[in-house]
Amino acid sequence: MPSPAPPSAVAPSDAFGTPLIDVSALVPGARVLVKDETRYASGSHKEPAARAVVAQVLADGHRHIAIATCGNYGRAMATACHAAGVDCTVVLPTGWSDGGEAMRAAGARVHLVDGSYEDAVDESRRLAATGDCVDGNVDGPYVEAVLGGHGVLVSALRAALPEPPAVIWLPVGNGTTAIAVRRRLQAVGWNTVINGVGSTGNNPVVTCWPGPYRTLPPQSVTTTDHNQPLVNWHALQGAEAMEAIAATGGVVLGAEDRELCDARDALAEHGATPTAAGSVALAGLLRSARSEGLAHGTHVVVLSGR
Repeated sequence: MPSPAPPSAVAPSDAFGTPLIDVSALVPGARVLVKDETRYASGSHKEPAARAVVAQVLADGHRHIAIATCGNYGRAMATACHAAGVDCTVVLPTGWSDGGEAMRAAGARVHLVDGSYEDAVDESRRLAATGDCVDGNVDGPYVEAVLGGHGVLVSALRAALPEPPAVIWLPVGNGTTAIAVRRRLQAVGWNTVINGVGSTGNNPVVTCWPGPYRTLPPQSVTTTDHNQPLVNWHALQGAEAMEAIAATGGVVLGAEDRELCDARDALAEHGATPTAAGSVALAGLLRSARSEGLAHGTHVVVLSGR
């Protein structure tokens, strides 16, 4: 079997060097660039947000952060804390991700809980309430640092591209990235559409689009090896994320596991190696291209984890 083709990077697009890769061959007649956020040291697009939280926590005089994770934010926070010499406790649902192996390798304490991601959030907040650590969750007291960190994505695109993209395709979990990207788009004066993509039937942002936001029954979501980081019965910032996407004229789509895996395999031919869940934004773009075609202009697709 031939080796994967090397990535054709347009440019390193931010201070941490995650590239843009031209994958237009996947949709003939369209211009599609992949923003490969899996190239961060943690393998997660959430690393700039984690670094921003750690910086603010240190500025506030604290030395220990507790968070909940499905995998991506935990790896990002463990990596950021290790680099800054800050203690990190990550709460992870039992059986999710790699069981916390990568987070432990980065120096984090991993606390496993039975149940869902939402149960892990509750436990991380309980730990923070003891006073031994601070709450670093995406909707916690450091939410502004989280949003500012995620906004680095837009600043990177602005530095790398000669004109605004027509559409940015984002993964949808808690909705945090969509909110942050919308804020930063407004700040730089770009009228770019945001489209969000999540796991079909397994996230309320997907199931109740275009609104109003409603949580799902906890027992109704299904976690698989491919969709894990995308599954929420309650998206912590879902309602605000839906408003942010709608304000740009965007939509929210669902992708099946088969589509996640197909997108992952297609990306491997272009030198990108995200997980199936990390490929969800491309899965949504490909579904849209098949069903109704793509809007004119450049489409930027964000890869979220490896």
